[in-house]
Amino acid sequence: MEPYREALTDTKYGSLWLDQDDRPEPLAPLTKDENCQLLIVGGGFTGLWAALQAKERMPDCDIILIESTAIGDGASGRNGGMLHASLTHGANNADHHFPGEKDRIGQLGRRNLKELLESLERYGIDARYENVGSMTVATDESQVASLRGAYTRRKAAGADVVWFDQDEIQQAVNSPTYQAGLWSRGGQDGLVDPARLCWGLKAAALSLGVRVFEDTPLMSVSPEGTGMRAVCAHGTVHSDKILVATNAFPSPFRPIRKSVIPIWDYQLATEPLTPAQLAAIRWGETRHSVSNEAEMFHYYRMTQDNRITWGGGGSVCYYYGSRTDPGVADDRGRFERLSKEFFETFPQLEGLRFSHRWGGIIASSTRFCMVPGVAYDSRVSWAVGYTGLGVGASRFGARVGLELLGYQPSEILDLQFVRKRALNWPPEPLRWAGVTLTRHAMANADAHGGKRGLWLKLLDRLHVGFAC
Repeated sequence: MEPYREALTDTKYGSLWLDQDDRPEPLAPLTKDENCQLLIVGGGFTGLWAALQAKERMPDCDIILIESTAIGDGASGRNGGMLHASLTHGANNADHHFPGEKDRIGQLGRRNLKELLESLERYGIDARYENVGSMTVATDESQVASLRGAYTRRKAAGADVVWFDQDEIQQAVNSPTYQAGLWSRGGQDGLVDPARLCWGLKAAALSLGVRVFEDTPLMSVSPEGTGMRAVCAHGTVHSDKILVATNAFPSPFRPIRKSVIPIWDYQLATEPLTPAQLAAIRWGETRHSVSNEAEMFHYYRMTQDNRITWGGGGSVCYYYGSRTDPGVADDRGRFERLSKEFFETFPQLEGLRFSHRWGGIIASSTRFCMVPGVAYDSRVSWAVGYTGLGVGASRFGARVGLELLGYQPSEILDLQFVRKRALNWPPEPLRWAGVTLTRHAMANADAHGGKRGLWLKLLDRLHVGFAC
């Protein structure tokens, strides 16, 4: 058996983060009709941050939060736990989609992250935060040039960034594939345990009086007088307003379904590395997250018990018809590809086994960042589509959702970032064809030194997708 296949023997299917002994017991589902001022639909990062911020702004506000399964069971409990200040997948993407707002969005992102960390301290949330920054590595010459340009610009702007040439990067994190690296070590970017963050936010919201019902799927939503009516499996919630935080999962609102699509992402987690294995890769000292400068990039990190979680790359995909059912979650071929790519990056770790494998959906918008919206005369709002960078940005998305409902609105509602409508995804079969063509074009660019073909250049001109 090939070593990368053997490494998957006896792996457990399920998120490493959710597989912890101190996972809290689920709360009871909704079993009767209820009334409230604000209903929040979704128990991931956005919904939890919305509940907390709403209570902080309006302590007397009566809030109900419903979650179809358990708090953190969606993307919020199975991501990489990489905490960034960026709200838009980087300054270039902000400038591309929201001209003239790059600096303002950057300021808001840094403020948002500062307030997020202050909330962890205030409510005693042990999210296992590590202030280690992040590193981007180059694996071909075109990526080296791109990364060097980014370093020059950011250094000139006063950022705390460190450049590594080929010899230096392999001393910092030992991979024969690395040709250069850029460590962003300033600010408060770092790592968290995403499940513990969810569970801590849940406890904080409960302590402030938020009523939380798990195992409560939403069936339908409709206007009712001056308020809203939300029908659930075993009860109905009558509310003044609703904040929808379902992200990639099916939504009752057509504008949400048109603005985001479910992208499937897969991850692996290794068993804890031995001291010898840690010494072989040298990464255990700095412990920053790592991603590569490719179009189809990998993202990976160290955990506090010295495992490596590894995701992204060529396994990321979209299924025809926007499939969200779990039938494609445990795809052996995709995990084998991830494993093979892992050992190509760290061949000295051959013999290391993976303990966990998991897959699930994230919401992607055509602008690669959060898309807000309102309906029913601002009685319903949402913030969705973080496209894989929602650990920090989801708190800001929750703030936007609350302000769009009229809860203490501020000047952020005047930003293009909030007002500008994202280009909708086309219907099937154009949706599948477009995403598949883009995915192949991105992989082709990676195979040809980063050279963007005609299709990617066309998307750039249309301001669709990610601006590298």
